[in-house]
Formats: sequence, C-alpha cells, structure tokens
Amino acid sequence: MSDTALAPSSTALNGENGKVDKPRSLFSDAMRDLRRRPVFWIGLAVVLLVVLMAAFPSLFTSADPRHCVLARQHEPPSGVAYFGYDFQGCDVFARAVHGARTSLVVGFIGVAVATVLALVIGMTAGYFGGWIDSLLSRIIDIVLGVPFLLAGVVLATRLSQGGRSTNVVPVILVLGLLGWTTAARVIRSSVIAAKNQDYVTAARMLGASSARIIWRHILPNALAPTVVVLTIALGGFITTEATLSFLGVGLRDPAISWGIDISNATRYIRLAFLPLFAPASFLAITVLGFIMLGDAIRDAFDPKLR
Repeated sequence: MSDTALAPSSTALNGENGKVDKPRSLFSDAMRDLRRRPVFWIGLAVVLLVVLMAAFPSLFTSADPRHCVLARQHEPPSGVAYFGYDFQGCDVFARAVHGARTSLVVGFIGVAVATVLALVIGMTAGYFGGWIDSLLSRIIDIVLGVPFLLAGVVLATRLSQGGRSTNVVPVILVLGLLGWTTAARVIRSSVIAAKNQDYVTAARMLGASSARIIWRHILPNALAPTVVVLTIALGGFITTEATLSFLGVGLRDPAISWGIDISNATRYIRLAFLPLFAPASFLAITVLGFIMLGDAIRDAFDPKLR
C-alpha cells in the first residue's frame, strides 16, 4: 500500500477550511449563546438606556426637577411637561429622569458592598472548610432567616436616627449588609468545587500560598456565578431602596428618588395619577431590565440550563 493511501487528508487534520479548530471556552460558548437570546438584548438595551439617563439626564429633559411653582399644581401633560406637574408644581417627567441617577448610584454601591462581604465570607468558608465553614455558614443562615424588608426598616431607622442628610449612606449600608448572603452561598459552592481540581492541587504541591491559590486560581472560577447573582440582586436593591424611601426610612429630600415621588403622589392619586404612574413605571422597567439581563446571563453560563 502506498504512503499516500496511509496518510490522512489535510481536511481530516485541519478541518474543512484547512485551519485547526481551537477548543472553545465556557465564556466563548456563553457569549455565542447570549447573542442568540432576544431577552438578553432587550434587557441590555433597557439597562443601557437607564444608565445613559442617569449619567446624562440633560439628554432626555432640559427642565429643572427642583424648579417647582405651585401655580402649576396638577396641570395636565403638555409639550413642555410630558407627564404634567405634581402637587408642588414640579415637572413629573424631569423628576423621573433625574431619579434614575440616585437609584442606580445607591444600587451599584450597595452591590459593591455586598460583593466584598460575599467574596470574603464565601471564599473563606469554602476554601478552609472545617469549623470555619460551619461558623460562617451558620452566620449566613441567620442573616437569611431575618426578613429582608423588616430588617432593612429597622436598620435604616437606626442608622439615620437624628441625621439631617439625604440618608444615601445609611441606605447603601442597609443594602450591602443585608444583601450579601445569596452571593456568599454561591461563591462558597463554587470554591468547594474548584479547590479539588487538579490545577489547584498542582499549585499547592508547587508551594503556592493559600492567598495566591485563592486569587489566581479559585477566584476567576467563582466570579461568573457571582456576577449573575449580583446582576439579578441589583434590581432587588433598587426596589428595596424605593420601598424604604416610600416608607419614610430611606432617602429624604432634597434627594430625588422614585420612592419619594411615589410616596408623595399616593396622597393625591384621586386628583392626578400621572405623578404616581411616571416614577412607578420607570422603577418597574428598570428592575425588569436588570432581571431579564441577569436571567439571560445565568442561562448562558449554566450548561445544565441550555
């Protein structure tokens, strides 16, 4: 038999196009899957629009949200004020647009605080195990067992007691201190699965310290599920901030918040419904956008859900 007959074809070696097919990573597979999901694009479009609105509100309205004239109280919508005016004569649309900045800032910083707590506690519990894992896991269970909204009301009231500020810092602390538990449990599970892998064992045998192993080898594998959980949690944080502000223990004037506007508008719902409809709609669409984005990312990064 000739050598030509024994040699495999170049197509079999290199594929139909004469190129070696490179193995795809989980990230590349997830991005390929995300590009085919309409839910991802809709959620991303909503999130980007809200972020743009928060960063550059002048692109959406030129009205001053704090310029209020009582003579315009409850005037109907017009070409100047798309949703009319509220009980103080403020432009409802302008306040709804400017309220996005406060909600996103509080939500993002609250998520950042929760991320730090979740990473420290979840990775410590998962990596070291033993009595450390048992102690930290019980702490997570205790915090999870406390009703989130009830604890938020009590903690926000305590942190803001006697203060005259807008209460931004107390609300951020409430969200961060109470919203880290779910992410910590996800990180702990990811660390337990990753620390038994061969590359971690090899790094440990080569003399790598625990800090280096956690930072270089385990942390990258724990970030993907953490980002998914926190993206979904961000929508919940924004809702919680609005709820606390609605109840009077969250943000205060002169801060512009959707929760504050909803609380003020409920007193005059029989006279005008647009001052309530506008901030409530902005809040609902924003939270829906983050939830849709988080769900799409979760489905893409979890092979079991494909």
